[in-house]
Order: sequence, then structure tokens, then C-alpha cells
Amino acid sequence: MTDADATPVLQMRLVVEADDYDEALRFYRDVLGLRQAEAYEGEGGARVAILEAGRATLELANPAQKRMIDEVEVGRAGVAPKYRVAFEVRNTAAVTDELVDAGAELIAPPVETPWRSLNARLGAPAGVQITIFQELD
Repeated sequence: MTDADATPVLQMRLVVEADDYDEALRFYRDVLGLRQAEAYEGEGGARVAILEAGRATLELANPAQKRMIDEVEVGRAGVAPKYRVAFEVRNTAAVTDELVDAGAELIAPPVETPWRSLNARLGAPAGVQITIFQELD
């Protein structure tokens, strides 16, 4: 399909199970700054928050590309799990510092990539490995 209005997918959601829901919500909503669009509670203590993260894309990479990204961002291969979430920000260094202060594990500090972005790798709540990146061009 070439007509943008005919695109069959209207939204992508990444669903993450968080053992410490309150901590994960605080980190992603209050520290990283994702806007809470909706939240629901259900029977048995069920809770969910839907946080907006701007434009969503699905980045598919083969194993060689995944290894190369690890080598560029972290300095060695085999660091990222099968799934990793990347957030584009305006200031990688400042956001990285804020997230580390809020409890994220710094895996690798900001580094300029060959594709002209400034990327940092962190371990975040709910067992999610994230890349914070800033486009430099």
C-alpha cells in the first residue's frame, strides 16, 4: 500500500510486565517524561498505564547488525537481549544522567556512532535494556 491513509497498522504498543509497577511507572513517566495517555485498574489488583513515546517504529536487525550496534554503543558484542527499546531525546548526556540518578544502571556512557547519533545504553526498570539517542545532524 502506498496511500498513508490506507496503512493497516495505526499504532504500535510494546507491552512490558513490570514486577515493581510503581517504580517502573515513576521511572518511565516521571523521570524519562513519557506522557501518560491512559491508565486502568481491574480485578485482582490489575493495573496498566499507557505511556506515549512519540513516533513508534519497529527496527528489525539481523544478528550481525545487533552485534555491531552492541560493539559501537557498548564496546563489545553480546550485551543487548533479544529486545531493546530506544528513545530519541534532545540531550543524551543530560537524560542519561537523570535516568542513572533515578536508578537506571549505566551500561555504557554516551558515544558518537558512525551514523551520527549520540547513544547511551542503560538497564532500566522492568528488566528493559534501553538506548537513549540524540540525532547529531
